[in-house]
Parts: sequence; C-alpha cells; structure tokens
Amino acid sequence: QVPLVESGGGLVQSGGSLRISCAASRFSLEYYAVGWFRQAPGKEREGLVCDSSHDGVIYYGDAAKDRFTISRDTVNNTVYLQMINLEPEDTAVYSCGAVPPALTGQSMCRYPPTHLGHWGQGTQVTVYS
Repeated sequence: QVPLVESGGGLVQSGGSLRISCAASRFSLEYYAVGWFRQAPGKEREGLVCDSSHDGVIYYGDAAKDRFTISRDTVNNTVYLQMINLEPEDTAVYSCGAVPPALTGQSMCRYPPTHLGHWGQGTQVTVYS
C-alpha cells in the first residue's frame, strides 16, 4: 500500500476552483509536517503550502497566497488543498509530502526534504482558458 496517494486532479476552467486530496496509510498525518508542491513541465518543483504542525505557522509560497488553503482531516487521515481563481499557469502535477515535524513550514516548502518521510506521486491539474 502506497503511503501517500493524491487524488482529485483534473480539468478546470480558468477562474474555477478545485480541491485535491492527499490520503495517508500506514502512518498518521497528524504527527507530521505536511506540504503541497507542484511541478510543471520543464520547471523545478515549487513549494505551495506547508504546515509544520508544531509551531502553528503555515507557510504559503507566492503562488499560493490568497488562493490556496491547506487543511487536515485527522479522522480520514487526509490533507486537502483547496484552490480558487485558477489560471492556466497553475497547470502542473500537484503532489504532497509528509516529513518529521522538526522542520518549519517555510523550510519544508523552500527546500523539500525528499529523502525524508513520505511523498506521493502526484495528481495532474490542468487549467484551460
């Protein structure tokens, strides 16, 4: 069973909204720092929103400010990314990561520690005009 699985991606019209999910198995997201990232073709991975869970501070990358919101569902062991006002430049593969909570959200987003914790394979989000 894959530890982290993203879902909910798809096609959305410019200006629309979408909520994508990141479901965990075999470990509890409640005790991890979690973050959402994206990677468009030919571009580097970009940290969007990261929640360290231990300092109460959620870090938002520039692309995510005022448009993206992260939330945790401890009952379903799932993390969500709610996105609004989507534009074609938001087209990318969106993925999630869960790492030990010693990192701050800013550190996790700016320097993704892909050698730690668990990382999903991603879900495609395509925004058309």
